[in-house]
Amino acid sequence: MKPPFSSSSSSSSLLSLRGKARLSPYLFTLFLFILFVAVLYGEDFMCIFGEQLQLYSNADTSFFSPSSSSSSPQWVKKKEQKLPFAVGKTEEGCDVFSGRWVRDETRPLYEEADCPYIQPQLTCQEHGRPDTGYRQWRWQPHGCDLPKFNASMMLETLRGKRMMFVGDSLNRGQFVSFVCLLHQLIPEDQKSMQTFDHDSLTVFTAKEYNATIEFYWAPFLLESNSDNAVVHRISDRVVRKGSINKHGRHWKNVDILVFNTYLWWMTGLKMKILLGSFDDEVKEIVELSTEDAYRLGMKSMLRWVKLNMDPKKTRVFFTSMSPSHQKSIDWGGEAGKNCYNETSMIEDPNYWGSDSRKSIMQVIGEVFKKSKVPITLLNITQLSSYRKDAHTSIYKKQWSPLTPEQLANPVSYADCVHWCLPGLQDTWNELLFAKLFYP
Repeated sequence: MKPPFSSSSSSSSLLSLRGKARLSPYLFTLFLFILFVAVLYGEDFMCIFGEQLQLYSNADTSFFSPSSSSSSPQWVKKKEQKLPFAVGKTEEGCDVFSGRWVRDETRPLYEEADCPYIQPQLTCQEHGRPDTGYRQWRWQPHGCDLPKFNASMMLETLRGKRMMFVGDSLNRGQFVSFVCLLHQLIPEDQKSMQTFDHDSLTVFTAKEYNATIEFYWAPFLLESNSDNAVVHRISDRVVRKGSINKHGRHWKNVDILVFNTYLWWMTGLKMKILLGSFDDEVKEIVELSTEDAYRLGMKSMLRWVKLNMDPKKTRVFFTSMSPSHQKSIDWGGEAGKNCYNETSMIEDPNYWGSDSRKSIMQVIGEVFKKSKVPITLLNITQLSSYRKDAHTSIYKKQWSPLTPEQLANPVSYADCVHWCLPGLQDTWNELLFAKLFYP
């Protein structure tokens, strides 16, 4: 009888194991194919096969109320959720983005003349707007109250930190509004506003707090041919697929990040997507539907957040599309008119203007629902849709002299996209404040 571990039996066993361990040529070929696809399609491959993370969805929009009867302290609940910066919790079942506008004579929250950082494109009073009523409305959620914007608390929270708004000129307006809400608490010699990188980056510094509030111009978030912050009015817009890191490298190490992107995608029913590089001599460009192109942008944003933001230390927000009011026929007005000379808001609670694509809101909902990336949606679209009275209209700096024909017809050059400051965008920041501290 051979011993149980004789050399001959060991050799045969080893050969048997080697035979089993040898990789099948079919599996090896399949492995090489998968590797090739991963390299070729990069971000798309990650999107298809990557794990899904949870979004702090808009479905959980419970809201804090001073009259809350909860038996346990608010901060204990929030400690359990482990959301950075949170100090309280909203009431169960209260959607802060669903409500109505109520008159408030204590507003505005600051005066236009007292905030030197407002761009001349948004200083409506300085440019002759005769009415002021648009500044005296407060957003009132159904069944609960917004916590008052606390500038001192916000500044203390930002001590030693960076906050950044990333997106287009509408996000720049929200950034300026945020600075205006804070700056009066900071001594004159302890604050500054500077621009860098050919105006792509604007930085407000609160020196005493070692804090910055920044705006970074990236209207598509991805690299595009509209990325020059000064010369960007390009009708034939092209966005480069898989290029979010071009701008994203500037967003790293930010503690509070607020994204927006919408208006620049609205070039029609199609959007041009560059598959290679803008440096390629022969450029490979495909056309996608606006919805599919926007979905590509949303997935890139969420993927970037997943790979670069630490959910235990940072908070990321996305501001939904800002509505415009280009067609007064939408709200029962005269055909051919727009927001010009509008001084009252839209009363219909179900109003939805033709300038706001519901299909884009559906894309946002679909992409965010499938993801578990920790990002908070600021759904400002519906509440802003009522405010046809709040646009800059003709009361702004004009970049080029107006023609006699334009002067004779103000509707032709009224800006029904951007918003006067102080005004509506201060409410966006009140909502941001609320979701930052009372998710």
